[in-house]
Amino acid sequence: MTSIELLAPARTADIGIAAIDCGADAVYIAGPEFGARQAAGNSIEDLRRLCAYAHRFGARIYVTINTILYETEVEEARRLAIACQDAGADALIVQDLSLLELRRNGSLHIPLHASTQCAIRTPGKAAFYAGLGYGRLVLERELSLGQIRAIHEALPSEELEFFVHGALCVCYSGECYLSDFITGRSANRGECAQPCRSRYDLEDSSGRILVRDKALLSLKDYNLTSRIGSLAEAGVCSFKIEGRLKNESYVRNVVRDCSLAMDAFIATHPGEYRRSSFGRVVSGFIPEPSKTFNRGYTTLFIDGKRGEWSSMYAPKSMGEEIGTVTAVKILGRDEIELSVRLVSDKIRLCNGDGFSFATSDGVTGFRGDVCSGINIRCKRVSGLKNGTRLFRNISVEFEKELERNACRRLIPAKVRLSFSWGGQDTVGKAGLSSGERGCRIAASAVSEDGREATISLEDHFPFAMNTERQKALFESQISKSSGTYSFSVESLDFADSTKGPIPQGSSSSVPESSPLPLVPASAINALRRRLSDELDKVPCNTIPIAAGLISPSLSESGFSAMTEDRNDCISKDKSINYKANVANSSAKKAYLAHGASNVGEAYEIKAVHGAELMRSKYCVRYELGLCHLHPDPIRARRHGILTKPPKGPLFLLNNGLRLRLDFDCTSCEMTVKSAD
Repeated sequence: MTSIELLAPARTADIGIAAIDCGADAVYIAGPEFGARQAAGNSIEDLRRLCAYAHRFGARIYVTINTILYETEVEEARRLAIACQDAGADALIVQDLSLLELRRNGSLHIPLHASTQCAIRTPGKAAFYAGLGYGRLVLERELSLGQIRAIHEALPSEELEFFVHGALCVCYSGECYLSDFITGRSANRGECAQPCRSRYDLEDSSGRILVRDKALLSLKDYNLTSRIGSLAEAGVCSFKIEGRLKNESYVRNVVRDCSLAMDAFIATHPGEYRRSSFGRVVSGFIPEPSKTFNRGYTTLFIDGKRGEWSSMYAPKSMGEEIGTVTAVKILGRDEIELSVRLVSDKIRLCNGDGFSFATSDGVTGFRGDVCSGINIRCKRVSGLKNGTRLFRNISVEFEKELERNACRRLIPAKVRLSFSWGGQDTVGKAGLSSGERGCRIAASAVSEDGREATISLEDHFPFAMNTERQKALFESQISKSSGTYSFSVESLDFADSTKGPIPQGSSSSVPESSPLPLVPASAINALRRRLSDELDKVPCNTIPIAAGLISPSLSESGFSAMTEDRNDCISKDKSINYKANVANSSAKKAYLAHGASNVGEAYEIKAVHGAELMRSKYCVRYELGLCHLHPDPIRARRHGILTKPPKGPLFLLNNGLRLRLDFDCTSCEMTVKSAD
């Protein structure tokens, strides 16, 4: 049976715990340093606390140490890796090859996962990293199902991880140097300034402005929740949600939605797939992804086809569309009231809701101070007028529902109860009257992950004259939750150890049907709580994770195969360029050991004049309907472009910055370079 995993982001340990409660099988989170989200660091003690909580359910914690490392940082990063292991981390997500030494010398026994920053998008490059000993490969987001399947078929024993939800970088991961070029803040160092969300004018080679002031490099957010089944069948075992900078309500909402989708897929494939952790989410809210931060959704290239991927008119969150403004009434100097034609009669507006709408200047947002029916009273907002499409990016009612109806995760455990009656005064309790007998109640529990616990209770109980009522009491009181377990009664068994006849017609006689003792609810509840305590003493039987095996022959063949990959980090003469992000001698030695003829330095160390700052499957020409192979005049006119520009490059302009866009139509890719 194949184990599949829902992998959630966490900015903090508390958000990680919330993700697990909502159904995540694993969480990825940064430690104190070297995570690719500089504003999302956590202490080792917080990591330890999160690991302890996750391991109750057999869930896993992966720590990100996925920035490139300078020479002076390597030893510190290695010490951090060991500290994360000691705190209970199950794996490390890394980019820099210098951390491989810890696996080779035995200092690190937990697996290393090759980060998406490694830009793995071909079987050759996948084989290279697999041969180095990485237990899992995090693939590029721009891949199609066919490309994922090809990597899986080339490396059937390698775990593959793929993003299914969240924000998208416009270019191949780990190969973006635009932020560093413009601001000196390296994306590979966790400092990205997000220039892809900035606004640009678009100029053709004749100097004509085609589009003004749009976020031309900004993509919609990824959402493959409905494609989890196809991805699993293509070989993906870990389904990753982006968002280590997102807040708790975002993580809870998206995790719950994806978890339900995974459960639905597994239910239609009985015996083929299972979740990689244990426990079931009980109660909780109904997820609504449209109410969470998003720029609109896309499935990108998953079907091997292009679509309209850009969010150039709304690079910030718009939220859910709620309707169209039909009237704007001025109430005073600083206040107006809107009337809205709602898209659904199920939409309910609440005081304090956040709203947004698109303008020529971008996205404008405002709060609804008083909302009643279809009317919104608010401060004056420039640009609001009849016909404006209105969106809601903060739903007060939904946020309250998230808080009020929090998810709870419980591990199912089946309980067997057995009752044995001894002879008179078997328990040895003083003051027994003639004919009273002792009863021993043994309770055995088996949790979903296979842990076992047995406890017993011995006392002098009278026989239950109403057997069915007592049986129902045992079942109702045992079949509750205690700690992290949801108990249910599997069976009730009876064994009589008495020798000789039992006096009939007395309170000590054993009924012939089902001789249960008369036990109060308080004693049964105490029995259940003791079972929970005993199960907690036994570590959860976690499903094993792939450790990764070092295979020099595989990595060497993968290295050779990479010379055939167009536009990758290696050239035909086996020279490694800046795209390999080599920033220290250990990483350099790793490439030289596998046949590299020369290893160039990372862009952050030595900027390459005229270097590609981005390479992307996203194409501005195609998006605007200007592709020479697939022209779309209707789309071009929708963007205000009435004449087709000449062939050749296009240019992005922003406050004196001039970037050149070239179009590799053979590979169907776009590149971004400095125009200087």
